[in-house]
Amino acid sequence: VLETRKRILELHAGERFPMQSVYKLPIAMAVLNEIGDGHLQLDQIVHVSKSDYLRAGQGSPLRDAHPEGADVSVRELMRLAVSESDGSASDVLLRLIGGPETVMRYLRGIGVKGIEVRDSERQIGSDWSIQYENWATPDSAIELLRRVDQPLILKFMREAMTAPGRIRAGLPEGTVLAHKTGTGGTKRGVTSATNDIGIATLPDGRHLAIAVFVADAKADEAARDSVIAKIAKAAWDEAVSR
Repeated sequence: VLETRKRILELHAGERFPMQSVYKLPIAMAVLNEIGDGHLQLDQIVHVSKSDYLRAGQGSPLRDAHPEGADVSVRELMRLAVSESDGSASDVLLRLIGGPETVMRYLRGIGVKGIEVRDSERQIGSDWSIQYENWATPDSAIELLRRVDQPLILKFMREAMTAPGRIRAGLPEGTVLAHKTGTGGTKRGVTSATNDIGIATLPDGRHLAIAVFVADAKADEAARDSVIAKIAKAAWDEAVSR
């Protein structure tokens, strides 16, 4: 619970897990920080060319809607990256702020350790092993959620409808949830990452931070999502009872 810092449940909280698209959250936070410092503007228009798009098989609603390229505001790129988990949009944002080094500098500046952003989505999609270089510990993911105080980022997280069978499925209907998911590919029957981190608003107005990472699982998607939903429900029930 964010207001009291009380821990409800933790398991393997200090271990490293591949983030996959969860890492778009710290990228977006770093972008907004650069905007605050005057290095970018929210309404700045950026030309996204065909060469900026990820390959087929990597998620990109922007590419799918505008295959020949598009002129898009920084704000819309952020929305696409966070709410729709658009990898092309995330890579453009990462390039605009100067690469992973800027994200890591931002994370250090807000006191978040245990999260490593090293590569672009394009790089992650080029080699199976690279995804494991972009990792987070559940502990650090909770700390990151604690630092999400930008209203625009929270808005985009609340609008995210990706993987509804995970945290959202474990919460009472109508619960306000601001979250970011991440999903890896499947190779030889093993799925690299099935993740969801988010902030749920409790009935009394307090906020419950939940971070679940499932790595290298042989179970099918329904089973993996169900595990995350059950963990979210257990955390919710315990938080409400306190």
